[in-house]
Amino acid sequence: MTITHPPSTKDDILHYLLKQGQATAQALAEVLGISPQAIRRHLKDLEDESLIEHQAVKGELGRPQFYYQLSRQGRDRFPHRYGEFAVSFLDTLTETLGEQQVGEVLKKQWERKAAEYRQRIGTGELATRVQKLVEMRRAEGYMAELHLPGTADQFILAEHHCAISDVAESYPTVCGHELEMFSAILPDCQIERIQWLNRGEHSCGYLIQPKSAALSVRQPLSPARLSE
Repeated sequence: MTITHPPSTKDDILHYLLKQGQATAQALAEVLGISPQAIRRHLKDLEDESLIEHQAVKGELGRPQFYYQLSRQGRDRFPHRYGEFAVSFLDTLTETLGEQQVGEVLKKQWERKAAEYRQRIGTGELATRVQKLVEMRRAEGYMAELHLPGTADQFILAEHHCAISDVAESYPTVCGHELEMFSAILPDCQIERIQWLNRGEHSCGYLIQPKSAALSVRQPLSPARLSE
């Protein structure tokens, strides 16, 4: 007798790895509510399709523990708002106008985007504005989430998927412009990048707090809080 599982199980695995960065077969089984044996079959299929990869970490008893994560091909399964055409277009602009001029064009684009965000977010309590920002980023394909680190007036914006990853890899300056954009959207806040996909971490994370609160001494936040 052949046991089949819902076709969405593999997609659930891919989405979970996208959000959490990595996981063991046992952890996936507990989260998805199916047996470890079934999870391992799905993981093998996904590895055969080059959508995930694993690394062995030596456990306390000497036995290796396998941690699974998305491959580059696996990340490419998720939707992009921009892609190869955008990179090709920027390459052509660079050849035609020069790198400095293209940098100015990108900066102007993020300034325009920041103005659009600010108009849509409006004014009000910081928590309300941050929540609206998260919802807008999520709608644009960034798989954004809001985390509360436990300190008053502090928020963490976590983006588990980069909708412009192709552009960011070829033109990493856009990541700096993105940070500037968030600062322009929330001018009364200090915003700090605490995780970065381009640095090999599993999400981009931004600590948001009022400038008045940022002047006081605070305990450093662990990036692990993004996985909670």
